[in-house]
Amino acid sequence: MSDRVVTLIPQTVLAGNVTVVSDIYKLPFGTKTLAVLAKFVRAAGGGTLDVYIQTSLDGGATWMDIMNLTFGITTANQIGVVKTDIAVAAAVVPADAALTDDTILDGVLGDRIRCKYVAAGTAYSGASHITVTAVPN
Repeated sequence: MSDRVVTLIPQTVLAGNVTVVSDIYKLPFGTKTLAVLAKFVRAAGGGTLDVYIQTSLDGGATWMDIMNLTFGITTANQIGVVKTDIAVAAAVVPADAALTDDTILDGVLGDRIRCKYVAAGTAYSGASHITVTAVPN
């Protein structure tokens, strides 16, 4: 992989109903876009899996969702791109793991990112797993 690719969640088996937060990645100065690829493989079971990409505007004290990619009971890949050259239409209240399914909040990108995923409902089982990578630009 390119040295610009950031692995937020390495291939991780989904075990039960869980909430997992990745390590924090500091973005290069001047980052204008963030492309994210979430790869989900469902082996068995399953309810919902929400993948939140989050950013911080205060050095990591407060985290807010800027992207939500939602999965159900079908193996799938999803791509999302956050762009800072699009103005936010109104004031935004920072929310943690609350952004509407399959939504991107353009115009907001702090100096660091992380990923949080939430598996809920009927537990995924077997070799069901998620991988999340990002490319800041």
